[in-house]
Amino acid sequence: MTTSWPKTSRQWIERLVAFDTTSARSNLDLIDFVEAYLRDLGVDCRRSSDTPEPKANLYATLGPPAPGGIVLSGHSDVVPVAGQHWSSDPFVVVERQGRLYGRGTADMKSFIAVALALAPEFLSLGLARPIHLAISYDEEVGCLGVSSLIAQVTRELPRPALVIIGEPTSMRIVNAHKGVCAFETVIHGRAAHSSQPQRAANAILAAGRLVAFLGDLADEKRRQAAPRCPFDPPYTSFNIGRIDGGTALNIVASECRVVWEFRPLPEDDPGAILARVERFIASEILPELRNNAPEASIETKTLARVPALHPEEQGAAEALVRRLTGQNDSAAVSFGTEGGLFQEAGLSTVVCGPGSIDQAHRPDEFIELAQVEACESLLRKLAQTAVAQPDL
Repeated sequence: MTTSWPKTSRQWIERLVAFDTTSARSNLDLIDFVEAYLRDLGVDCRRSSDTPEPKANLYATLGPPAPGGIVLSGHSDVVPVAGQHWSSDPFVVVERQGRLYGRGTADMKSFIAVALALAPEFLSLGLARPIHLAISYDEEVGCLGVSSLIAQVTRELPRPALVIIGEPTSMRIVNAHKGVCAFETVIHGRAAHSSQPQRAANAILAAGRLVAFLGDLADEKRRQAAPRCPFDPPYTSFNIGRIDGGTALNIVASECRVVWEFRPLPEDDPGAILARVERFIASEILPELRNNAPEASIETKTLARVPALHPEEQGAAEALVRRLTGQNDSAAVSFGTEGGLFQEAGLSTVVCGPGSIDQAHRPDEFIELAQVEACESLLRKLAQTAVAQPDL
């Protein structure tokens, strides 16, 4: 077993970024490395996965295997770099003017790196309550991996008290975020020569009607925006991400696929929004297709469901981070995290992590070294709390 483990947060950021864990690839090299390091420290580790792909979550407990304590949660996957122009190799960390550049530096390997760098220090303190590290896969494609980790924790292991999601918030406290509901709608019509449209059912035209309806829903939500809504934008938003259909100009398209999403406010009902779309499809689009093609069909498949994070009245996670940081207020963000899934499982959850979401998913992604230092300060204070408060 290797003995040359990274020691500082900077070294851990460099090592984690060097693993190309783009969501389409395996994350097992990173998980193997981190698990070997933690086991070398004597830390209990458990893996979980519900995919046949070579991917896994890792859940590690520092301190006593007892109920309570704090989960520090982050995802191991990153978004692709294909098609982006980088000034340097995205998987080799480069420092320029107080910033560390590399894919995942902001979103969100730096948070994980700080926690790993401080793990020996945490263990030396004699924790009265555990600090758990939760590292998940496939967050970037819909928080697909973390559900099996949460199921393992809540069904098989001592229940933690609260969760801190280390997504990039510039170390601000975030107690609410929108959800993410993503779908693929596949329309099957009937092909024919383009000179005989009366013998066909054009799937692309049907897709156009769906897209127009989604645009109408988006306009409706925009008009209904509450004046003091803390989100930006202050309403449930919609996006059409991709449309594929047809084979040639002189063939009426028999199939078209529309990939779309909406990002609901915490108070909006995602099921009701989807039901409106399905009613429109069933009552307006499908009957028209079947006028010429009785065999026509439209199916909508859910690609991702990420629940919103709701502000918690007197939430334990937010209260703790406020006390440790001295912040008196909290914010809401429009991007999603696994926080809503932890909250659905009954765990008090807040989002607070280093780096800016403005740098996420961009070429030349970076994190400021000052943000790394601020994260170190917070986690050290948190560890002292896990020593001093046995009832946490």
